[in-house]
Amino acid sequence: MQIETGSVSLILALGSNQGEREKLIEAALKKIEERIGRILSLSAFYYTHPVGFDSSCDFVNCACEVASKSDIHAAFAITQSIEKELGRVKKSEKEQYADRLIDIDLILADDMVLDTPELTLPHPRFHQRGFVLAPLCEIAPDRIHPLLGKSIRQLHEELHGEDAVTSEKCGILAKQ
Repeated sequence: MQIETGSVSLILALGSNQGEREKLIEAALKKIEERIGRILSLSAFYYTHPVGFDSSCDFVNCACEVASKSDIHAAFAITQSIEKELGRVKKSEKEQYADRLIDIDLILADDMVLDTPELTLPHPRFHQRGFVLAPLCEIAPDRIHPLLGKSIRQLHEELHGEDAVTSEKCGILAKQ
């Protein structure tokens, strides 16, 4: 779908490994559409193992593209607010990850590059994470990483080893 004039294309990655994972992601997507902007495309749900910490609870992950007229900092604040509303009580700090009800990461905003204490764009590690790249490859394979100059498809193909996503995808909510 086409982005209308005055809108920014936001790429969001969502994940949950606690509670009713699919329902939490569906609730987050509904709030995103109500408060940030129209969801233009949505990947299937992927079941993935936790990365960066040990847990017996697998994640459900997906990615979406949103057309937003919100200021980038306002859109980011809304994602954080949605996480809290859905029960997230603590954010990961200094790459110390833990189980969570919901996680909404702002991955890309057009080709914007930003580095502030609150927000870094593009997301600094998304190109190393199969659980982000696999669903992103579904909805935006030709999108270019603004710093690395490579497409999402190229980044996904280059990823290998334990970070590659080989788990089954579930077609719940697949929308393009």
